Amino acid sequence: MPLTHLEPSPKQIEREGIYRTMGLSEEEYKKVKQLLGRLPNYTETGLFAVMWSEHCSYKTSKPVLKTFPTKGSHVLQGPGEGAGIVDIGDDQAVVFKIESHNHPSAIEPYQGAATGVGGIIRDVFSMGARPIAILDSLRFGDLKNPRVKYLFEQVVSGIAAYGNCIGIPTVGGGSSVRLVL
Repeated sequence: MPLTHLEPSPKQIEREGIYRTMGLSEEEYKKVKQLLGRLPNYTETGLFAVMWSEHCSYKTSKPVLKTFPTKGSHVLQGPGEGAGIVDIGDDQAVVFKIESHNHPSAIEPYQGAATGVGGIIRDVFSMGARPIAILDSLRFGDLKNPRVKYLFEQVVSGIAAYGNCIGIPTVGGGSSVRLVL
């Protein structure tokens, strides 16, 4: 019985641009080849694509996030740890955490959004603080599109359910949706 390949070869990945379907840009794929000193196999290509994705590396939002102030007399913990901490006086501090779960929420919106909340709560706890409330800021396309409407409804439900089941209410948020009338 002949051996059949279950995945594309490294040459096929490059020739057919399969790395692009995994979310790697041309520049990123070149960097992978440079780091490895050879063509990556299918598994390696997938691993780099995941680790360099928006979800894991914030590749599109990091440049925007870098424009925010992160140092000052009241900043006790800036970027680099699980969450930021700001001194608000009277021996009190507030811990803030932002989580992007765009990709997981697009794949499985309820659970993707819920686990995003879980990550936020974990990171607040890891700073020695007690989470007291959740705020959300959501961005969606046209709600007349059935898929967008489904994603919106499930993400909102996932956020609320995760926080509520452990006693942390969603106290506010914002949503930018585009309605085309």
